Amino acid sequence: MVGYDPGVQGAPLSPKEAAFAGSAAGMVTRALISPFDVIKIRFQLQIERVSSKTPQGKYYGIFQATRCIHLEEGLSAFWKGHIPAQLLSICYGAVQVQPANCELQAKWNNCITLNNLNNTVAFIVSNLQFASFEFLTELVHQKMLYDSQTAGVHFVCGGLAACSATVVCQPLDTLRTRFAAQGEPKVYRNLRHAVSTMWRSEGTLTFYRGLSPTLMAVFPYAGLQFFFYNIFKKLLAPQPEAGNSGGNLKSLVCGSGAGMISKTITYPFDLFKKRLQVGGFEAARAHFGQVRSYRGLLDCMVQIAKEEGFRGFFKGLSPSLVKAALSTGFTFFWYEFFVNAMHNFKEKRGTNVIAKDFNRR
Repeated sequence: MVGYDPGVQGAPLSPKEAAFAGSAAGMVTRALISPFDVIKIRFQLQIERVSSKTPQGKYYGIFQATRCIHLEEGLSAFWKGHIPAQLLSICYGAVQVQPANCELQAKWNNCITLNNLNNTVAFIVSNLQFASFEFLTELVHQKMLYDSQTAGVHFVCGGLAACSATVVCQPLDTLRTRFAAQGEPKVYRNLRHAVSTMWRSEGTLTFYRGLSPTLMAVFPYAGLQFFFYNIFKKLLAPQPEAGNSGGNLKSLVCGSGAGMISKTITYPFDLFKKRLQVGGFEAARAHFGQVRSYRGLLDCMVQIAKEEGFRGFFKGLSPSLVKAALSTGFTFFWYEFFVNAMHNFKEKRGTNVIAKDFNRR
């Protein structure tokens, strides 16, 4: 069960265990949904209408965008060598890989850079979010009269936990957006070059571009994720005599449903964030189509409404919903999987200790 539950037998989940389970769930999930994130960002940043019936911009459909990115930039442009780089990132600082030519070296370095950013963001966000969520729900149970397993408590605690993780990760998320948004030729050669260039040319606050709409979106988004997950889990809860059959599959289904509903409700704020994060980055975006500069959140909202209409607020929703279903579903699935594994390990270890003590007597 996600969140502090006083009715569960055995010792409650410690903050370290919750952080480990959340981190592992986030990293596994990131490896599965990374391509959808790149396609979604390309749609969000396109000024022209995204429509296969009346194509105006460079991208007008998920499959078309996938083919276009693959042909122009290669497979690594939206997958970024995630699986091999995930293994390599463990020892990349100690062992330097030298591909056969400079072009391959540059592509490989970009794969490693974005992969490490994706992994770092996924690791920190999941770590802080689930650890904070478990801590806050336990605090509610101990200090307040509310039931820590109600959907309302999960909404508030989930939103606060996500906000804390977002503030910590915003600079990394901005860098990740810049790397995912740039095409060929690349503006940033590697992570160090990106940080130094942005620092010198745009100032420190550029790393927190889009923070306002992010916080405005992330609280209800994460809160609604935990809210609907709680409701769906209770609706699909097995009868007492049925045991816990299909528990992990139900976590996947409940998480997917919760993710899609939450993403649809809060999606415009995610689009505002992406538009603001690439401010000052217009030159690198020119060959993708029209570009715009925004003075802030309100100006961004007004310009999009005037030029792109109501549908402009939902550009990239299709790949985003696919990503949200997979991301949220797999995150809750793997989180509960690792939590159950740790509970089973502790129970088995406790049983072995008792058996050894009994044999000694």
